[in-house]
Amino acid sequence: MSDENKKNIIYLLSGPLGVGKSTTSKKLAQTVKKCVLLEGDCILHMFEHGSRASWEDRLSLTWENILALTRNFIQHDFNVVIDFVVEDELEWFCKHISDLQVTLKYIVLRADKEKLRERLRIRGDYDSLERSLFLLNKLESAPSNKKFIYDNTLRNTAEIVDVIINDTRFIVNIKTS
Repeated sequence: MSDENKKNIIYLLSGPLGVGKSTTSKKLAQTVKKCVLLEGDCILHMFEHGSRASWEDRLSLTWENILALTRNFIQHDFNVVIDFVVEDELEWFCKHISDLQVTLKYIVLRADKEKLRERLRIRGDYDSLERSLFLLNKLESAPSNKKFIYDNTLRNTAEIVDVIINDTRFIVNIKTS
């Protein structure tokens, strides 16, 4: 087996609120052998118990913790699925894992605006629609995301996971990103 086939994989799933990141991430982590799921929102929510940290500090610390946990699991021969919105952090993340022998797959899930409205309504999350549509626009318009956008509007979770696992277009060149 070549070194390329021995590498662990980091799956970094991004996208706006209501796009299906959590559902897809959970199914992906269940499907991939020897895999852990890091839910960025769980780390971010650790600040809800009395912290007075600014949004910028909370976000920065959340990413630092995602990085530390990812490195730890990779060093212990696990694959890692990360479920968190990636706005401007991809280059930073790549820089900080460039010394690891890993493959990074970056996926930006997107769905039509009506589908996002429907999904947020179903889960009772009416207050997140404006933020979701803002993120959809921001993520879709970022040139660095173009290659990694995957429209899941008409896809079921099993189909999405299959594409993520098998499609090589989601592989990031860590050394040059």
